Amino acid sequence: MNPITFSCEETLPLAPEEIARQILDLTKWPDFHGFGPLPGIRVAVFEVQTPGIVGSRIRVTNQDGSSHIEEIVEWQPDHRLRLQMKDFSAPLSRLATEFEETWEFKRTANGTHVTRSFRLHAKSALARLLLWGISFFLKRAIVRHLREMR
Repeated sequence: MNPITFSCEETLPLAPEEIARQILDLTKWPDFHGFGPLPGIRVAVFEVQTPGIVGSRIRVTNQDGSSHIEEIVEWQPDHRLRLQMKDFSAPLSRLATEFEETWEFKRTANGTHVTRSFRLHAKSALARLLLWGISFFLKRAIVRHLREMR
């Protein structure tokens, strides 16, 4: 089954490496406020922090008490980062196996053009319909989060 995909773009007045450092600064994760019924992040903590970054696992607890793991699976802070979201608590665990998030960076005269792309993997065709609704709110939350990163 094909994943649900979307991407959001913004130009930030920061170097790619500065953006990557913000991603590793877990005190900034609660700056993600969600959108509509999609909860924001309450707290994020490293479960595993590897010296090379790849393989680091972050436990995320949302404002509604739900949680998931984000694992860093690719780390090229000057070009591209990729995270895998998994081990969702209910109710999302009933709908999705994983979400993939990719950050791509292109330096510009004004900073860095950032593209955040998502691939949401549903457990079934019915779950895919519900996940499509969630993707609507997630995309709006990502757009807002990118603007707030400025």
